[in-house]
Amino acid sequence: MFTLRPIGHVRSPLVNREHAPKQGNEGSPDAQLIFKPECQEGLGDLRPGEEILVLTWLDRGDRETLTVRPRDDEAAPLRGVFSTRSQDRPNPVGLHRVTILEIVTPTQFRVRDLEAFDATPIIDVKPVLDRTKER
Repeated sequence: MFTLRPIGHVRSPLVNREHAPKQGNEGSPDAQLIFKPECQEGLGDLRPGEEILVLTWLDRGDRETLTVRPRDDEAAPLRGVFSTRSQDRPNPVGLHRVTILEIVTPTQFRVRDLEAFDATPIIDVKPVLDRTKER
């Protein structure tokens, strides 16, 4: 066993599947990443305009699901969940490539292209590495 400790949560107008885009770049509203105060020092080098990977715990996903119809299309054939981006999976880790639009406070960032629901736990943040530059 191991334990994941959320480092924050998502603040978004998205609250259910019916109103959420399947991917962040498909019309998701701007959202906010709200980090715990004890994470502030770890966030200090992130800047507006940068792309980051936000890892979330998709807490409303069905953890028993092993096959899905991609994009909830009933006409689509069933596929193994690990070949899809479905939130329904045994370990519902979400991976979101977002752009920081604004650092509202040292622990609150406004981002675009995030399709996670309001109150979704954030479990990590990583930079998007440009393989042509050193970081």
